Amino acid sequence: MKSICVIPARYSSTRLPGKPLKDICGEPMICRVFERAKKAKSVAEVIVATDDERILCAVEKNFGKAMMTRADHKTGTDRLAEVAEKFPDAEIIVNVQGDEPLIEPSLIDELVAEFVKDKNLQMATVATELLDAEEIKNPNNVKVVMDKNNNALYFSRSMIPYPRNAGAKVFKHIGIYAYRRNFLLDYARMEPTPLEKSESLEQLRALENGFKIRVIKSSCKFVGVDTEEDLRLVNEIYRQEGF
Repeated sequence: MKSICVIPARYSSTRLPGKPLKDICGEPMICRVFERAKKAKSVAEVIVATDDERILCAVEKNFGKAMMTRADHKTGTDRLAEVAEKFPDAEIIVNVQGDEPLIEPSLIDELVAEFVKDKNLQMATVATELLDAEEIKNPNNVKVVMDKNNNALYFSRSMIPYPRNAGAKVFKHIGIYAYRRNFLLDYARMEPTPLEKSESLEQLRALENGFKIRVIKSSCKFVGVDTEEDLRLVNEIYRQEGF
């Protein structure tokens, strides 16, 4: 079963323009993400999917593989599907965000392993437990609740579950996905759904159409880069950890 990893990367960013090319200890962030994803054992190829020549050149200059994709894609899933169409022999497509330079390679392998174990699985993602009250309240931290089989029940920017009584843990959704290729192509063609538009969360489209999303619980620490403060923190982690 062939699996590939695709890293969508746009130059535009409201909070951090030119984000994929921001420096992390001497290399563009998109190249750091590529290097981390390349260490996964379960993927045959890692490809950066971009709409900007500057990103393409930066990746190729650092001996990575990149593809130009259409500039009019509305979502990262659309960009992912364009790449997937060019790899008919790949059964599993893993989507790693271009602003996750601390992505753990073994997590990519865990996602792929779920599809090996469950032949009916179409889509999977990752979550980590939230402990800090302010992080729980932050609408930029998407929360997810799951059933007993670790399938997502709902994703929200609001606090879920509501803590009327103590006991339930709060999980933050991490925007790393894996799909069976055929499902991904169908998913990208689906019309946006009411809950998806209300929460501005694309994954709700799958749930509203009746599909299951498997959620892997991870203890890995994630620092996605959305601001200059995030960028400084990631640079410090890279210096301390010696990545």
